[in-house]
Amino acid sequence: MSFIDGYVKTPLAGIAPWVLLAVVSGPGRFEEAASAALGLTLLTLWMGWRRGVPVHALDVFGAAFFVALAALGLWAPDQVIDWLEVWAGELSNIALALFAVLSLVIGKPFTIAYAKDTTPAEYWATPLFKRVNYAISGVWAAAFTCSAIVGALGNTVVSDQDFWTAWILPIAAILFAIEFTEFYPDYAGARFAQATGEPTDPPESPVRLLDWLPPFIVVTGIAGWVCDALPDAIGIGLIIAGIAGSALSRRGATAKT
Repeated sequence: MSFIDGYVKTPLAGIAPWVLLAVVSGPGRFEEAASAALGLTLLTLWMGWRRGVPVHALDVFGAAFFVALAALGLWAPDQVIDWLEVWAGELSNIALALFAVLSLVIGKPFTIAYAKDTTPAEYWATPLFKRVNYAISGVWAAAFTCSAIVGALGNTVVSDQDFWTAWILPIAAILFAIEFTEFYPDYAGARFAQATGEPTDPPESPVRLLDWLPPFIVVTGIAGWVCDALPDAIGIGLIIAGIAGSALSRRGATAKT
């Protein structure tokens, strides 16, 4: 239950269906990807409703977007479906990037709605609260934009299902945004407390933002090696490099404690 509560009260609840669509979509899988994204959106809304979490603008936008895609999957001509099978992931990332950028332009970063679910009301109008959400929403906008650009390059320059542009680099951008969402509020709060002379623990090093990278390199090497997307030497090299990076990260964490 605590995992579900943590999920529905974070921006990941609104973003997860979009990530699912981008990852699953591909030749011959458009209808399945659109249906899966719509199903996850509805499931998330239901879980949030059961826990008293309000519906956010991103949830409504996502539900409308996925309903439209599902309808296209049922009734659009074959030429449109063929195009969507290639470009649905990039289309979703562009839509998300535009949504995030628009929320910043109008002065209402989309992550604020989720932050209010877990932050006492007396902090909502503080400059720190707003600055944190501007930063987090900006990083998500950059991640969506990066994923869209990389995917478009894969479709037009490399190939329809290039290992790096279709999977690894977009997923890496999302994982970094997730890590930043977890890291930055505490980091900014500690920096603010230091600046105002309040007693506080020193902020964590921004190096923590790369904690996800060594395991991800290991998974990339394994996936590329098993799927023959990478030469054996590169796949094995990535696995070794990721394991070594994880060991160094654990050693650094132990030294600090």
